[in-house]
Amino acid sequence: MTKISATIITLNEEKNISRCLASLQDVVDEIVVVDSLSTDKTEEICKKYQVRFIPQAFLGYVGQKNFAAQQASNDFVFNIDADECLSEGLKAEILKIRSLDNPAPAYTMNRLNNYWGSWIKHCGLYPDRKLRIYDRRKGEFQGKYVHEKVVMKQDCETQHLKGDLLHYAYTSEQALIQQLDKFSTLRAKEYAERGKQVSSVKVYLKTAWKFFRDYVILLGFLDGRKGFRLCRIYANYEYQKYSKTKSIIKSAK
Repeated sequence: MTKISATIITLNEEKNISRCLASLQDVVDEIVVVDSLSTDKTEEICKKYQVRFIPQAFLGYVGQKNFAAQQASNDFVFNIDADECLSEGLKAEILKIRSLDNPAPAYTMNRLNNYWGSWIKHCGLYPDRKLRIYDRRKGEFQGKYVHEKVVMKQDCETQHLKGDLLHYAYTSEQALIQQLDKFSTLRAKEYAERGKQVSSVKVYLKTAWKFFRDYVILLGFLDGRKGFRLCRIYANYEYQKYSKTKSIIKSAK
C-alpha cells in the first residue's frame, strides 16, 4: 500500500478551496495546506475538513511548494492548486496508486482548463500535461520566478494517469490579462538575467508564430469565439514577455 499526502499552497482562496478539498476526500491519506497568511476565510473553510493547516509567509512559488512537501507525513506527494479539483476518472487512478506496493516514482496527468465558464479543449491549453504526484525523495520543485515544475532525478520512471485534473483557471478575461501581465514581467526578468538576446524582429516573429500555432495548428478555432480571444491574449503574452526582456536588457546597458 502507498500513502499519499496532498499539498496545497494558498493565499486568499475562499472562492476555490472548498471545491478542491471536497474532491480530495477519501482519495488521499492526508491533506496539508500551507497558507501565505490569508486575510479572507481560507483558514475557516479549511477547518471544516480534515487538513493540517500551516501558516507560512510566502517563500516564492518554488520555496513554498517544496516547504509544503517537507511538511507532509508521507513521501508520495500530490501537489494540487486551490483552484483545481479531481475528475472522477482521476480519483479512480489515484486510488489505484494507493493500492500498489511499488508505485512509479512520478505520475503525470492531463489538466483541463476552464476559462470564464467554458472548458477549453484546444488552443494549446489541452492536454496541458502536469507532473503532480511524485516521491519527494527523488524529485522537487525547481524554477526561478514563474512556471515552477517538479524535476525528478535522472532515470526516474514517470507514468501517465487517465482522467483530468480540472482547473478553474480564470473567472473573467480581465483576470487572465492581469495575471499574464504579471507573468510576462517575471519571465522577462528571468530571461534578462540569463542574458537571452531579443531583437525587434524576434519579438514580432514569436508573437505571430504563437497565434498561428495555437489557433490554426492546435485547432484553437474549434473553441469558437472564446478560442480566438484566448489565442490573441496568449499571443500578446508572448509579445509582452519578449518586449519586456528587450527593455530590461536595454536599460541595463
